[in-house]
Amino acid sequence: MKFKPARPSVASQILALQAAVVAVLLVVGATFVYLEARRGAEATATAEVRDLAVSLAALPDVTEAVETEDPGPRLRDIAAAVDGAAGVDFVVFMDTDRTRYTHPDPEQIGRDYIGTIAPALEGRVHTETYTGTLGPSVRAVAPIEDSRGEVAALVSVGILQENIGGELRRRLPQLLGLALLVLLVSMAGTWAIGRRLRRQTLGLGPAEITRMYQLHDATLHSVRSGLVVVDGGRIVVANDEALRLLGLPEDYADRPVEELGLTGTVAELLASGRRADDELHVHGDLVLVANQRPAVKDGRALGTLATFRDHTELQALTGELDSVRGFAEALRAQAHESSNRLHSMVTMIELGHSDRAVEFATTELATTQQLVDGIVSRVSEPALAALLLGKAYQAGEKGIEFAVEGSSADGGGIEPRDLITLAGNLVDNAMDAATAGSPPRAVTVSIHQDERALTLRVGDSGPGLATDRPEEIFERGWSTKTDDRTHGRGLGLALVRQVIDRYGGSVAVETEPGTAFTVRLPRPEGRDGS
Repeated sequence: MKFKPARPSVASQILALQAAVVAVLLVVGATFVYLEARRGAEATATAEVRDLAVSLAALPDVTEAVETEDPGPRLRDIAAAVDGAAGVDFVVFMDTDRTRYTHPDPEQIGRDYIGTIAPALEGRVHTETYTGTLGPSVRAVAPIEDSRGEVAALVSVGILQENIGGELRRRLPQLLGLALLVLLVSMAGTWAIGRRLRRQTLGLGPAEITRMYQLHDATLHSVRSGLVVVDGGRIVVANDEALRLLGLPEDYADRPVEELGLTGTVAELLASGRRADDELHVHGDLVLVANQRPAVKDGRALGTLATFRDHTELQALTGELDSVRGFAEALRAQAHESSNRLHSMVTMIELGHSDRAVEFATTELATTQQLVDGIVSRVSEPALAALLLGKAYQAGEKGIEFAVEGSSADGGGIEPRDLITLAGNLVDNAMDAATAGSPPRAVTVSIHQDERALTLRVGDSGPGLATDRPEEIFERGWSTKTDDRTHGRGLGLALVRQVIDRYGGSVAVETEPGTAFTVRLPRPEGRDGS
């Protein structure tokens, strides 16, 4: 399924969003750095003017000058020397009544100083940012004491704010260049991430990805087959039908197959990751048809995809059909044999041996009736009686002596379909085993029923089981047959085990001489078998 992107892809949108975020962060960061740098510059300027003001106030030349009648000329010489060497914008000496002795602008000499002087008059150094005649400035005002220790004059040292910001403005291009470089590097990284993301999202936009997910999820959960994706021995995806068929827990995702309660051949199939084509597997009460393939996209392995279809009803109907077909074939053979016998009797009559013809017919009728009466008298369940009668005819064709023993049995509350599955598979296996053995060949079916359980025993005269582990014969795939069929072989005894487990029964296997299976099925609760 392909989608043509109608809107910007996820990668493009992320690229644009990250670029915008990086740009905003850079602007905010650059502004913060600039303001922090300016604050630091102002703090440095404040410390410089304070130190210089204190130093000037303590100079002997300044102290001597303020004690003269006209300190202005000497203080102007000192201020001019300091202005040129200290890197400050003004040095103003003043009287305690604010009258300026010095000023960078000669017209301001003799006029009142603009600013705060009260702390300095009390003997303390005062710093402030104030707008004077030259503009906003960072300034410090320090007291000048005479020889008696009294405040005789004041000195103010300042740096204009425009000169404080000048250094920052000169460094601003470097700051902007650095920010631009960071932006370009960030954009390059974002572009690389976006390119990788574009490949991973196939260039699709959010709407297309959402639509694809919704369609795939709806498809996954609406199909009637169970779908399971396994990666690295862990189930990563399973649809609703798979949860039902396999009995998976709701928290199956990303858990190893061995931890999910799967047993038998289904667990082996999923864990192995091998290829499977229409394999029959018995899982609990179900017969499943399984297929498994590697999941590959653009040459990259994504795990394995297994599908499961419920084959239970079809398998049961197939078993019943096989039984009916076998019975029909047996009846056809009997009809053919009866035709031969009838022809023989007519010929004997034509040859004048009427007595021999009557004797021959009576004997054949008695033998057939004895077989039917022997089965019907012991089995009152019609489906089971018909099955055993058909198997008796099949055994006769194969040269196998077929005997039914035991007390009368009506099924003991067991479903007729389950009885056919149980008895049919056991008898078929017994006849195959007897055929593989040496004469005389025999199959014996024994049925016993009481108020608690139904017991069925099927024995044969065959060569016995070719295994020292009788329990493994009930696993799907075990078989003594060597034909070329690959589908369904080894399923019969697995179905027998399924019926036994469904009714909480038990099975015992005897291997010498021949083989005998003894199955005991308790009566289902709430049923009396009547």
